[in-house]
Amino acid sequence: MLVENEAGALSRIAGLFSARGYNIESLTVAPTEDESLSRMTIVTQGSDAIIEQITKQLNKLIDVVRLIDLTEGRHIERELMLIKVIAEREEREEVKRLADIFRGRIIDVTNSTYTIELTGPGGKLDAFIEALQGAEVVEAVRSGVSGISRGDRALR
Repeated sequence: MLVENEAGALSRIAGLFSARGYNIESLTVAPTEDESLSRMTIVTQGSDAIIEQITKQLNKLIDVVRLIDLTEGRHIERELMLIKVIAEREEREEVKRLADIFRGRIIDVTNSTYTIELTGPGGKLDAFIEALQGAEVVEAVRSGVSGISRGDRALR
């Protein structure tokens, strides 16, 4: 959705979700090329009726300029993950191999750890963590989903 880039807009939108008992699974917000607007991507779950209700209630908020449901058409979604893994001796080569397979980049190296940057759909990031089963994950940070429509369709 496009929202007015002003103080309190995010709070009002998040408040709408919490007041009605809806869960926000992922939330990303950033300014657009127009400094008066921000683009917000919210991931939530619910039946078609619940999603329709959320959409109607969001559209009533004065801060919301335009809203589309990306799942109603072809779209691309990506997430960024930074993950720090213990990688000592025999584990180092296996962790490096897994990072290569998943098209990740090792962005920091110490004697005992690798920090890996990985982007893709959430399922890919989940699969990478699962594939690391032999290695100890020190910490992981995920950005939340960013999405955009494919083709000519755009949020303007």
